[in-house]
Amino acid sequence: MKKTFINQEKLTEIVGQYPTPFHLYDEKGIRENVRNLQKAFSWNPGYKEYFAVKATPNPTILQILKEEGCGVDCSSYTELLMSDTVGFTGTDIMFTSNVTPREDFVLARKLNALITLDDITHIDFLEEIAELPETISCRFNPGGDFVIDNAIMDTPQVAKYGFTREQMSEGFKILKSKGVKHFGIHAFLASNTIANEYYPALARILFKTAVELNQETGAHIAFINLSGGVGIPYLPDQEPTDIAEVGRGVQKAFEEILVPAGMGDISIYTELGRFVLGPFGHLVTTALHEKHTHKEYIGLDACAANLMRPAMYGAYHHITVMGKENEPLDHIYDVTGGLCENNDKFAIDRKLPKIDIGDLVVLHDTGAHGFAMGYNYNGKLRSAEVLLKEDGTTELIRRAETPEDYFATLDFSKWNK
Repeated sequence: MKKTFINQEKLTEIVGQYPTPFHLYDEKGIRENVRNLQKAFSWNPGYKEYFAVKATPNPTILQILKEEGCGVDCSSYTELLMSDTVGFTGTDIMFTSNVTPREDFVLARKLNALITLDDITHIDFLEEIAELPETISCRFNPGGDFVIDNAIMDTPQVAKYGFTREQMSEGFKILKSKGVKHFGIHAFLASNTIANEYYPALARILFKTAVELNQETGAHIAFINLSGGVGIPYLPDQEPTDIAEVGRGVQKAFEEILVPAGMGDISIYTELGRFVLGPFGHLVTTALHEKHTHKEYIGLDACAANLMRPAMYGAYHHITVMGKENEPLDHIYDVTGGLCENNDKFAIDRKLPKIDIGDLVVLHDTGAHGFAMGYNYNGKLRSAEVLLKEDGTTELIRRAETPEDYFATLDFSKWNK
């Protein structure tokens, strides 16, 4: 059974200070999780976690991760700006983007970030607008299906990202001829998998590719970026990823493939936004309305604008009714928000205890790709973000939007004469 990282008494106290809905983050859990991740890969002297900023783009969260020795993975101009403001510099920043605007590459080069190219045409594009760096990474897409133990995990062949295998070899030769001295390889082949075998299987593909590219081009492979994809157990009966076991699996592949090839100096990088932050965020809401028609409905004061994943993907987020954790799950509800869209449902036919108006309702696992995917459809305003600090105090790390924020980009002057 999933449990909240905060009890009802403390949460009621916080709600008295910050009106619902808001996203709440657990600093203690975040720090402990990062340390466990780093321990799992401590066998690799150059290991570094580059947190995917897109998962939780908040400077206070980034500062916590910076203090824990993480870098950042950015995919846009504004993520680069935020990371620079927090104090990430140089190779603490990985810039991995696609369909990249000119100004994004220019800023990434100005910050001396590690750049991952998504397409072979980006070599000339980057060179045209900014001098090529001495170290650069290329994103690899092997095509076909990605299979583990005869099970298809994902289908890279339909993904818009990355170089083909032939383009990787050609691209390394071109970059080397233009003065690039050190290379990285990046790949993302499956999303949100809790199988311990995922990273080791991906590592074996990339390690073998690295050996081949070194032999074909003479390029020095400095790092291999396993990127993201390691998931979290959204469902209550799922087992979490054993990150220590994952680390051992990658180490075994490293020692079997890279070390015999004389490439044991390669650094391993990861970009684990969901794994690092996901379980350590709650969307805290209040039951606002109930409706009894063809089904039983509970309406929350949050909506898909606060948490898009259920509406967009049909994704499961566990729900706890605070103070009723031990009561029987003898009611079946659709739990909804107030958007004028029928897919604005956090849960469909979910077994829950009886929910009364005013109950605090917590949606689990919103620490990554929760607030970040928010939007303003129907004029809905994005919620606050609150940090539950290690000492039990709280900090408002993003205030809730106001109507003034929503209207800030509009010019009403011709109506206000």
